[in-house]
Amino acid sequence: MTRSRVQGEDTNGGATAAPEREEAVRGDGDNGVNDIKGGIKGDTGSETESKTEAEAEGDTERAPEGPRPRRRRRVLRWTAVVLAVVLAGTAGAGYLYYEHLNDNIKQDTLNLGDSKVAAPTPNAAGQTPLNILVIGSDARDSKENQQLGGARETFGSTPLADVQMLVHLSADRSNMSVVSMPRDTLLEIPRCTDPEDGEVYPASEGRVMANQSLGHGGPGCAVATWQELTGIHIDHFVMVDFAGVVSMADAVGGVPVCVDANIHSRDGSGHGSGLKLAKGTHPVKGEQALQWLRTRYGFEDGSDLARAKAQHLYLNSMVRVLRENATLSSPNKLRRLAEEATAALTVDPGLDSVKKLYDLSDELREVKPERITMTTMPNRYVGARVEPTEDAEQLFRLVREDIALDGRDKKKPDAEPQPPADPAAPDAELAVQVRNGTHTDESGTAPGRASTIAGLLVERGFTKAVADPSVLPSEKRTVIRYPSADLEGDARRVAKALGIPASSVKRSTDVSGVTLVVGADWREGTAYKAPGSDDRTPESAEALNGADDSACMHVNPGFTWS
Repeated sequence: MTRSRVQGEDTNGGATAAPEREEAVRGDGDNGVNDIKGGIKGDTGSETESKTEAEAEGDTERAPEGPRPRRRRRVLRWTAVVLAVVLAGTAGAGYLYYEHLNDNIKQDTLNLGDSKVAAPTPNAAGQTPLNILVIGSDARDSKENQQLGGARETFGSTPLADVQMLVHLSADRSNMSVVSMPRDTLLEIPRCTDPEDGEVYPASEGRVMANQSLGHGGPGCAVATWQELTGIHIDHFVMVDFAGVVSMADAVGGVPVCVDANIHSRDGSGHGSGLKLAKGTHPVKGEQALQWLRTRYGFEDGSDLARAKAQHLYLNSMVRVLRENATLSSPNKLRRLAEEATAALTVDPGLDSVKKLYDLSDELREVKPERITMTTMPNRYVGARVEPTEDAEQLFRLVREDIALDGRDKKKPDAEPQPPADPAAPDAELAVQVRNGTHTDESGTAPGRASTIAGLLVERGFTKAVADPSVLPSEKRTVIRYPSADLEGDARRVAKALGIPASSVKRSTDVSGVTLVVGADWREGTAYKAPGSDDRTPESAEALNGADDSACMHVNPGFTWS
């Protein structure tokens, strides 16, 4: 893995001009392939030479290392591949236990950040949830990866984490939730240290694109970034590169996908994956499977978000195939699947053997498809990028609290949070800023709320509490934020004094000290009454059920044929 600093597309995280949105947000290089076979063995084991679409179009630039070059790249999505690997145990465990497969698996450090998120408290049965970060790297570090990704001059350049998704397995192993993050999400990358050479990558100055985290020392920095953003403890990561995608679909005999109209993903300028399918459901494998995963032009609004939806549909279908497809009873096909999959993986030390991967798949296969929920992190555009919305925090909370996204959980009692690492300071020494965040479009801002609640705190012994009238945020629910682990105890103490639930105490780098934001749920009075918890998955997460075999991608009329 290349360990140089990220130099490329929009490294300062700023929004690009609107005319560049098509390229910057949704990937300028997702034009598919004309004949991607080179270096990937088929059922007969033969290899053929091919030309990538990038070469055919003469659009193969991925900027060389230099001062802030623009990166042009071919991006492939890996979602289905990785979950398929960890679910492959359903097809027959015996064939996975080949010692030489262990040598295929690469490993890296789990977390490169300075701060850690405490593991969740076990349930009454002593069980804890399992969280796995799946990372898709666009690395061009092998012949196969280069042929699939195009652009010869990009060989060995700094990889980007162009697919990131969190797989959450519930504590009781009854359900699974998957949260995908758009690659163009703006966020802050924490300080990370490369375990190989000790190089320290400072925290980003402001927000940058999420996919840059991989270039800050390795996949462990992507893990650290997710934990900072979500507050979710991550147990493992699995990273996969270009290689093995085509052969994976071949090994399972094809993955059924559906389109609601004839589609040809190609525009007048030659952009598009080249995918051509008739209306209806068709099994795709090999080149067609690759095209499906890359297709942006032709699906819905042509956005990266539409492509993610298509990948979710593909993944759900592949999971069902892995459970049901009889072709995997063939020793040769299963062995080939295992060979290709393990060679494409980089994992943390907790998953660094076939035995460990199989044990993980054994847990994952306990979940029935109807209890698997695929989602995309709710987001909104910021120029040519996207940022998490309030619904995203709701989605993260459900995962943190191990609440099933399909809404089929029994109501769980509120869990007691683990004690903070540092105890609270005495009340009289604890500084608190209070802000008025009561504004709503319907009712405006309730005047004087910051001063009222700051005065209440002073009366209760928090003599350093002050109102901050310079900032007027808008919060649906009252929240207490703190910037670092050493202030968590202080923040919790303030919450307890005011009757604010522990779930409303959140770590955030947007504040410099303990900060209470009085929300729209506390527009009057001095007694806080917490609203009932809403444990529904936000509609903006566009949840897709794993058992839904009727899901069909909507084809943009501009990309259909007759």
